[in-house]
Amino acid sequence: MPRVTITVPDKKSQPYRFALERKSVTLGRGSGNDIVVDCGSISVKHAVMERIKGGYQLRDLGSTNGTKLDGKTREIVGLFDGAPVKIGDVEFGFTLTSDEVAELAKEGPADAPIVKEEESDAPSRKSDAPRRPAPQTRTPVPVSHPSGGASFLMTLLFLVLAAASFFVGMSIRHSKETGRSLTYDMKNGVPEVADPDEVVLPEPGAPVEAP
Repeated sequence: MPRVTITVPDKKSQPYRFALERKSVTLGRGSGNDIVVDCGSISVKHAVMERIKGGYQLRDLGSTNGTKLDGKTREIVGLFDGAPVKIGDVEFGFTLTSDEVAELAKEGPADAPIVKEEESDAPSRKSDAPRRPAPQTRTPVPVSHPSGGASFLMTLLFLVLAAASFFVGMSIRHSKETGRSLTYDMKNGVPEVADPDEVVLPEPGAPVEAP
């Protein structure tokens, strides 16, 4: 929340805070103001702080002792963080957090007031526009994606590894069950195993033995 500090001479500073969305804050000696300043140099309705695009401004309401920036009397003062402003003999402090400065900067350039001044005042005058941080640019980080050829090779390699793992598993299982190498059986054929209940007929011309 924006912070306003009112420092009456020979008195302790009094801070005030208000919502960033608030459109106006009146200051003066009268009890009807948002901020009542108990000082003889302050008029009943001295000034009003107004929310403008991208910041705030302080507008004098025809006070007797005026509103000053850097000791120069101004009808309208563009407020910025730490601006040296006085209303009458009272110091007017204005403070924004970094988050509030960034939020105001999103609204675009401030509608800075146009103030007529003497030619001799121009060299010494400071900017009335609210200060905004310089925009930060981010360098995009390149993201690499695999090409079509690389994706195909990765898929092929995965399939080869899967087939090799399957073959090794089958070889181990076959060796445990038969006592022979799967590679050998695939090359030379699987030997036939005699069935104990099977009747084997003799070759032609061989004598047949009676059981």
